[in-house]
Amino acid sequence: MNDNEKNSPSRTIRHLRLVGWLVLAVSLSSKAQEDGHAVSMWKLDGERNSVYLLGSVHLLRADDHPLPTVIDEAYEDAETLIMELDMDDIDPVEAQSLVSELGLIPDDRSLSDLMGSRSYAEAEALANRADIPLAMLDRSEPWLAAITVEQLMLARIGFNPAFGIENTMLEKAAADHKEIIGLETIREQLDFLDGMSLDSQRSLLLQTLKESVDIQKIMDELIHAWRHGDIGFMEDNMLDEMKQYPELYRTIVIDRNFSWLEKIEELLDDADDYLIVVGALHLIGDDGLPTLLTKRGHAVQQLRQPPSH
Repeated sequence: MNDNEKNSPSRTIRHLRLVGWLVLAVSLSSKAQEDGHAVSMWKLDGERNSVYLLGSVHLLRADDHPLPTVIDEAYEDAETLIMELDMDDIDPVEAQSLVSELGLIPDDRSLSDLMGSRSYAEAEALANRADIPLAMLDRSEPWLAAITVEQLMLARIGFNPAFGIENTMLEKAAADHKEIIGLETIREQLDFLDGMSLDSQRSLLLQTLKESVDIQKIMDELIHAWRHGDIGFMEDNMLDEMKQYPELYRTIVIDRNFSWLEKIEELLDDADDYLIVVGALHLIGDDGLPTLLTKRGHAVQQLRQPPSH
């Protein structure tokens, strides 16, 4: 979803989340009538099975539900649910310990030291404008500070991981006793962020702060594009901006997509059907999983929400 997920990285980073990737989107009431449109989900057919790729929105609001029915149908068809993390086996204590280990500054330096005087002064001014208590993040590395800021701003406007795609699917799978598999571990995900250069981390925090004031408008536009499978909008307003930060784009999107490709292809030799849920940025553009799978000779079809009756 990561992020969630649209940012000049922040719109790109709305796709990152702490215990998964943060957020790709949110907003726009889903109670509007569904009139038939594309969705951010693709389907591959093996010889005996189907594999669905669903772009995730990691945080949503209560009134962003119900989801398009075509998503529910894919879930019902699948015997196994695959997400970035094996959500039903996460130990919250272990997760928090890893966040502290990788995201908190281990010595006597502070966030202001890591940012540098000029960048920190800019961050302070932006935080004050958005009424964000930057001082409370003084022990955080810039990447963790950026994610914390985004979570705070999204919470203020009603977004909650409890309503996100992953949690929604997790609750369904638990009730239906469906198996859940993770593509990565929490440590692997946090290592991606922690391994970024300080320059990239500084840019991430500053861009997140810049866009925090307009977060409602950003999320409304993003969720509308996500819900209607508007790949062109997401590429123009998220992906193109993210590509201006090559290290970030490579770390968050390209490297992970290539690490998942063979795992997905192996599923096509199975008899069971699978629903794979990953941040939506992983499914768009030339480096997106649908394009990469097409280049490997697989027929990949973007699905549509049928008109309501």
